[in-house]
Amino acid sequence: MHTGLKAGIFAVALAATFGTAYGVGAAVGPAAAPAPAAHAGHAPGPNGRAAAPETPGGLQVSQGGYTLDLKTPAVTAGTPAELRFAVRDDRTGRPVTAYRPEHGKELHLIVASRDLAVFRHLHPRRAADGTWSVPADLPAAGGYRVFADFTPEGAEDGLTLGADLAVTGAYRPAGLPAPAATAETDGYRVTLDGALRPGAPSALTLRVTKDGKPVTDLQPYLGAYGHLVALRSGDLAYLHVHPGGAAGDGRRSAGPAVSFTAIAPSVGTYRLFLDFRHQGAVHTAAFTVRTAGAAPADGPREGADGAADGHHH
Repeated sequence: MHTGLKAGIFAVALAATFGTAYGVGAAVGPAAAPAPAAHAGHAPGPNGRAAAPETPGGLQVSQGGYTLDLKTPAVTAGTPAELRFAVRDDRTGRPVTAYRPEHGKELHLIVASRDLAVFRHLHPRRAADGTWSVPADLPAAGGYRVFADFTPEGAEDGLTLGADLAVTGAYRPAGLPAPAATAETDGYRVTLDGALRPGAPSALTLRVTKDGKPVTDLQPYLGAYGHLVALRSGDLAYLHVHPGGAAGDGRRSAGPAVSFTAIAPSVGTYRLFLDFRHQGAVHTAAFTVRTAGAAPADGPREGADGAADGHHH
């Protein structure tokens, strides 16, 4: 969703170097709050800003002269809560209050469980002092990652910062669903055509049908007919991707196909979440994708149908 993505090209630009995979125990037990994420150090860049490192989005709590300050580090599973956070300017220590809107929003917030069974795409509200807040009801205990995707006013490029969130309760780890070409969600069937190849562009086309018929009247959602979030299993390296151009511009089809070009620069297992809007509601279809040469990251989750466990927009 950042300015470096050109129209018609949608790069899932996950860097070749990833952090250590997040390990979880197999035993059922209470989930505890994780240790705070370390702040990354960067050499000063233009205008006194820290130069952004060559790392995937969402792996660092601080990057490019900004820090994600998550004020709600823990919530309880199955209990409505309010997530509160701010993006701080490292030069002044103050919350950022001026953003450049991207796809109709100043900031996009993604919340995902470490086992990638729960996915939320949220749209928080910002107070005058720069504090953001949004209601969230997360159903399962365990470790989560919160991603803030934004572009500060005056910045050339957007950033995705990440912070750890603990959801307390009885923790029952789930394995990734096995790779499949179709996903069912809210009565829709979405078919994924294409395969990820490490180090090379790959065409991914997602086709939406309902009751066996192609959906040809997808509605604009945040200015596009489809939004794709890619998370790498293990370290949850992140990128939020949108089709180029605007929905309804006469050049973009309103379905059933939404196309992307994805680049996975390393062998691995990924989870793809496609948001689309139809008949006034937003739906999310989820897929597990392995690049060529990737070994299974986890065993398939029994009963999984390829859809994320709930979503709110």
